[in-house]
Amino acid sequence: MRWLILFGLSGFAQSAFAQPGREKMPASTLPEQAWWNVLHYSISIRPDFPTHTLTGTNTIAFRAVKPGQTLLLDLLAPMTISSVSWQGKRLSVSQKPDGYLVGFPRTIAAGERVTIAVAFKGHPKEAVNPPWDGGWIWSKDSLGRPWVSLACESPGGMLWLPCKNASYDEPDSGMTLSITVPDTLVGVGNGRLIGRRPGPPGWTTWDWKVANPINNYDICPYIGKYVTWHHDYPGLAGRLDCDYWVIDYHREKAERHLRQVDTLLACFEYWMGPYPFYGDGYKIVESPMAGMEHQSAIAYGNGFEDGYRGKNLSGTPWGLKWDFILVHESGHEWFGNSISANSWRDGWIHEGFTKYLETLYTTWIFGTGAGNDYTLGIWKRIKNDAPIIGSGSTDEYNKGCAMLHMIRQIVGDTAFRKCLHDLNTRFYHSTVNTEEVLSCINRSTGRDFSRVFAQYLTTARVPVLEYRFDGDSLAYRWANCVPGFDMPVKVWLRGERFFISPGTRWRKIFCTDSALRVDRNFYVTAVLSHPD
Repeated sequence: MRWLILFGLSGFAQSAFAQPGREKMPASTLPEQAWWNVLHYSISIRPDFPTHTLTGTNTIAFRAVKPGQTLLLDLLAPMTISSVSWQGKRLSVSQKPDGYLVGFPRTIAAGERVTIAVAFKGHPKEAVNPPWDGGWIWSKDSLGRPWVSLACESPGGMLWLPCKNASYDEPDSGMTLSITVPDTLVGVGNGRLIGRRPGPPGWTTWDWKVANPINNYDICPYIGKYVTWHHDYPGLAGRLDCDYWVIDYHREKAERHLRQVDTLLACFEYWMGPYPFYGDGYKIVESPMAGMEHQSAIAYGNGFEDGYRGKNLSGTPWGLKWDFILVHESGHEWFGNSISANSWRDGWIHEGFTKYLETLYTTWIFGTGAGNDYTLGIWKRIKNDAPIIGSGSTDEYNKGCAMLHMIRQIVGDTAFRKCLHDLNTRFYHSTVNTEEVLSCINRSTGRDFSRVFAQYLTTARVPVLEYRFDGDSLAYRWANCVPGFDMPVKVWLRGERFFISPGTRWRKIFCTDSALRVDRNFYVTAVLSHPD
């Protein structure tokens, strides 16, 4: 068996995955955004429930990475920017499709730090089927009281907030979020509650602070009749503050159900290393939608029951034995929020890894067999309708998961765990692309998965293991695959299970058996071939 330690990507992989690094921006970045880097957002909002409108400000601190005089702020209609001020003076503002150009009276020098105050208002798009379509959610709880939140993974924070809507550029020093709500309600945001203060008569402002970089689509206010309780989790990095915010009449049920959190944190910290946001705490917030991975303020709407709203998405018994939303959205704190794709082209980094955490969690509680059953169950949802990278196919969840499961079979649990730890150490609070993830996995495992990535991420083809028995030998090869595809595969022969190493040309091993079966943990097809 031959393995290559990767010192450089193969020519094929370089062409398939050549994308900017985590300290670079995508080539498609507009000039009006390429010259500045976001340092901090300071956001204040006041929603109006009867009219479903919003007024607010976003004070944006940034650093010029090269000279510039005109910047672009992203914001979707019907939201509008009222004004932009710098050093006490208004700047010129002109509206463009999906945003506003802001002009400075002079060129901002490279390295200069600038703070602008942006006032905005309007009627943000309302979600029809959150979180699957983006928008604000103006709902009511079962007692008829306002219950408001939002989901904007697509198209991003620009749906309601003037910001730099670029996946690669998160505010280096985090943000603050101030939510002004009627005195009868509570405003919950990302990060830590740093205080509440009187607003206009009859209103209260809740102030929240995030110390770490954050995706703009993760920034989320929640407004409702919330109650809260606190729990200290003894984590790998010390005491982790866990806070839970639920609608008041759900507290008793929620306190019982959310005890699962300790188990999932233990599992995820074992596999991936410490929770990535100890400084901001871990928080579950009940929401008027199914769920969303809002960083350090996870949206939870699964009814405090196992499965997905009582449904079994895996088609196996294990899918109803734990809370899908709680596990999946918490997993995104590692993959999606701490490690973030710097382009939606590589969204599988968020969804494929997080989907596979469901398998690791099932394995943690119920054993390897149960975990394998679960992951094979969700493979049935793979469509193979388009390549994962760049297509937006939902296969980024389940087929991405399948690829990671096979890598784990090849390298073993110890090496796979090391690999996840290495990813979360190297790319902690970073934006990355597929090439960098592949490179890290190859270095961590000492094996070359370039063609495995190419096969499962850049094509919609399922590789075929062709085999035939010729006298006292077994011949085998890969077909329906990328050039040079060389993934080892575990098979059953002679009543034993072991790896063979097919290439795209026929290879032979001594074998007196007449039957071959591929191990079920490999997402491939096996076909008995006939002599040429």
